[in-house]
Amino acid sequence: MGVRVEMPSNQPIVLLREVSGERYLPIWIGAVEATAIAFAQQGVVPPRPLTHDLLKDVLEATGNELSEVRITDVRYGVFFATLVFASGVEVSARPSDSIALALRTGTRILCSEAVLDEAGLAVPAEQEDEVEKFREFLDHVTPEDFDAHEG
Repeated sequence: MGVRVEMPSNQPIVLLREVSGERYLPIWIGAVEATAIAFAQQGVVPPRPLTHDLLKDVLEATGNELSEVRITDVRYGVFFATLVFASGVEVSARPSDSIALALRTGTRILCSEAVLDEAGLAVPAEQEDEVEKFREFLDHVTPEDFDAHEG
């Protein structure tokens, strides 16, 4: 769904939504990764490639296709992900980096049922207005809102 800054901690989170269900998965991430995700969602192309853009370019130049991103585990509040390539190679990665790369490559993001069971939040239909407010927020947020140097 996007990124936002959680108050009062001023900590960015990325919010994923279950495609066929009512669960959401909030993952706390760093400001740099929040900016990278927001850039990708808004189609912002920086004058020089950022790290995730560079990785995408390397994958394309070497012919390595990213097949899917998997959110595989959560332990003590720390999430884990795996990049799965068409060649069958799998690489462990942080979910925030994985999501930023998936958005740039058009790759699907999957989450294990165990992670959704442990860390997912069910949002009943009567609370969908809160979700709609979040969507409106996402329509107006800019990458600069996640600048780590601002107070």
